[in-house]
Amino acid sequence: MFKVSSLAVIVAALLPASAFAQSIEGVVKNSFGEPIAGAKVKLEGSSIEAIVDTSGRFVFEGLSPGVNELHITAAGFAHLHQDIEVPSSGTKNISFMLKNSPIEVVDIVSTPLHLSSMESALPVSVLSGEALRREQSGTIGETLNSLVGVHSSFHAKVASTPIIRGLSGPRVLITQNGLDVSDASRIGPDHAVASEASTATRIEVLRGPATLFYGSGAIGGVVNVVDNRVPTDSETRGEWLVQTSTVDDQKLASFNLTTGTDNFAFYADGFVRDSDDYEIPVEAESHEDDHDDHDDHDEHEEHGGNYTVENSSEESYGFTFGGSYLFDDGFVGLSVEKLDRQYGIPGHSHGEEGHEGEDHDDEDHEEEHHDEEHSEENVFADLKQTRVQLLSEFDLQNSFINQIKLRAGLTDYEHAEIEEGQAGTVFENQTQEFRIDALHQPFQEWRGGLSLHYKHSESSAVGEEAFTPPSDTSMLALALMEERHFGDVLLQLGGRIERVTLEANDVLLSNIELHAEGEHEDEHDDEHEGDHDEHDDDHDDEHGGESFAFNENYTPISLSAGAVWSFAPEYNVGISVSRSERAPSAAELFSFGPHIGTGTYEVGALFELHEEDDETHIELSNMTIELETSNNIDLTFRKTEGDVGFIFNVFYNSIDNYLYQQDSGLVVHVEAHDHGESDEEEHSDEEHSDEEHSDDEDSHEEGSELPLFVFNQQDVVLNGFEAQIAWQVNSAFKTEVFADFVRARLKDGGNLPKTSPMRFGTKLSYENTQLSAHLNITRYQSQEHTEEYESSTDGYTMLDLNVSYDIPAYNMAVYFKGNNLTDTEARVHTSYLKNLAPRPGRNLSLGIKGYF
Repeated sequence: MFKVSSLAVIVAALLPASAFAQSIEGVVKNSFGEPIAGAKVKLEGSSIEAIVDTSGRFVFEGLSPGVNELHITAAGFAHLHQDIEVPSSGTKNISFMLKNSPIEVVDIVSTPLHLSSMESALPVSVLSGEALRREQSGTIGETLNSLVGVHSSFHAKVASTPIIRGLSGPRVLITQNGLDVSDASRIGPDHAVASEASTATRIEVLRGPATLFYGSGAIGGVVNVVDNRVPTDSETRGEWLVQTSTVDDQKLASFNLTTGTDNFAFYADGFVRDSDDYEIPVEAESHEDDHDDHDDHDEHEEHGGNYTVENSSEESYGFTFGGSYLFDDGFVGLSVEKLDRQYGIPGHSHGEEGHEGEDHDDEDHEEEHHDEEHSEENVFADLKQTRVQLLSEFDLQNSFINQIKLRAGLTDYEHAEIEEGQAGTVFENQTQEFRIDALHQPFQEWRGGLSLHYKHSESSAVGEEAFTPPSDTSMLALALMEERHFGDVLLQLGGRIERVTLEANDVLLSNIELHAEGEHEDEHDDEHEGDHDEHDDDHDDEHGGESFAFNENYTPISLSAGAVWSFAPEYNVGISVSRSERAPSAAELFSFGPHIGTGTYEVGALFELHEEDDETHIELSNMTIELETSNNIDLTFRKTEGDVGFIFNVFYNSIDNYLYQQDSGLVVHVEAHDHGESDEEEHSDEEHSDEEHSDDEDSHEEGSELPLFVFNQQDVVLNGFEAQIAWQVNSAFKTEVFADFVRARLKDGGNLPKTSPMRFGTKLSYENTQLSAHLNITRYQSQEHTEEYESSTDGYTMLDLNVSYDIPAYNMAVYFKGNNLTDTEARVHTSYLKNLAPRPGRNLSLGIKGYF
């Protein structure tokens, strides 16, 4: 796409060729006067950029006279922004000096405004390059868990999603190259994110409201997985990786390749991952203990031996093919991705959990029988997704609009929960998304543009545990984003208006029996008196109900203003103020049924608990569901250059009409279902002996009591801080300390459930030409700020080590990773399975990676 010579990069200009006569030549050096080969020089407000050659030089030709802003970046250095006056004739020679920065500065690539960790008003983080490979895990949540301000839901390692500043689910949008991944991960924590870190080039995280760029679903932040599946150049390059791990006997292999000709670029990637149930340092506790008002963690500290989290294995693979047509003023490309993942859902079973009382002829028979029972009872998720993306950029040669960026996606997602070899519940989602960004020429020194965004999703869940009805959600939005430098101050402004339509034709209000925990057993015998047919009639009456249609329109509006003041050399302060609105999701409104993956019975905000004559039942709510409104302020203080750098963030987020699940203190009895035979087979013989009837009755009584969680709207406050200090001791050694904290509470008193505890730690790094070593020590404090029916969680300390040795002659590296080296018991407070599935024990990984 760009013509590169040994001396310079010459790029096409934006205006008609008749206006061109000027050029800029420059040299980029460090503070010792040495050239910085490979530095990137970009003309702000355009796609014109150059790569600095080995002598440190670059050239821009064909520029129009006037003031132009250059943005110069290089790995290990602070970014440089500088206004350049292009003369009316001739060439201007300029020297630029970059100063080193111990904190890596990487730009966000998917937004019209300039965002980076050291320069933007909005706090952002980027995990890329070797740092991404060090931290990559089987889930996006665990991959990002090391970033300041980002935690993980950790659903037993199989389906961890990111939590940003205490917010997750429908408030944190996960995208692939700027487009929604369109999976079911925001419905429940047991649903995996349909995106893969092993083939990504970077993962971008915007902390705080990012609704201007991505919509109201990003009221809490955005995670954007970036890859090169639609290539923007035809340079031949690639990487490959193979790895094995001990804690779950995991095998991982991945690769990506980009190549092409002058005008055509091609891309391919793929991965395969296989793992067994993972080991834990202590015996797992019972799932029901998660709803007690106390902890029993200490009783397992004395246990020895090997324990595993049952049904936490995984088999997954994926591949992508993409291609682009490159031309002087842009590119247009298409990619097709296929993802297939099967993973266990711990705690999600319908049979009896214990078999100790059963008598068997010998131990071999007992083991064989247990394995058979285990195989039949376990529930697995079978995730399949096909994703097509169209990406393009066009540089236009006119006087106002200078660049158009197009993104379009088509996603077909299916998530089946396999019970006893059959699909018990199937979640499906088909999404079409289109986005166009039109960036204008600098106008009165303002840079920015308009964004038009459309998305339509059709979601459904079919099966005995389908707790949400089929629904359609449509969104159409228009956004304006602008920024301008006023001397040492960068001002960023933006606004967005959306039209969200949410409709469902079959919302169910069921008749369910509610009671306090333990009451159901006393009444159970009376409930099943009589013959089998009478029991069936009672069952139908109990679980009958009514259905109704829902169709509602919402108009969320988001406004944002931010400023960054470079008040002294190497220092700046930033402030970001925003008001963001979010429409409720289908799951938050319509849920009504058992969500076995989380061990709860969920009821949406359209319904409410009503007490009458000492009995509690559920009925339609007469309350209006309001837009969730976030008023957020961020303050940032940064040192951007030198041997010591730091970032301090303080935030305050007041959210009105916050939708969250509240434990009612009541339980619902959920009957066990036999998926092994059809109804026809089950009732084929109408004459049953007394013994058979007894067996049937006992089987029907099997099931579980699930705590009732109801979606409510309350006003809440989340406030906290993030701190990061890095010291480059010398050219090889660097040390870093960090901390983050969020306090989440109801304005009327009380705490929000499942809030991340305070965390702090240090990172020690050594890097030379071939050897690199990174030691991370992270302390998670105990969490005592809990909801009424939520148990507290003890603190723990994690010790991780990563060592890599490069073999330049073969363009390869051998690496070793050790996680949780002290084999510590670590229960994640934000996890629904914290008492069933702690973090893995000591894990040793060995791998080889290569580049070409």
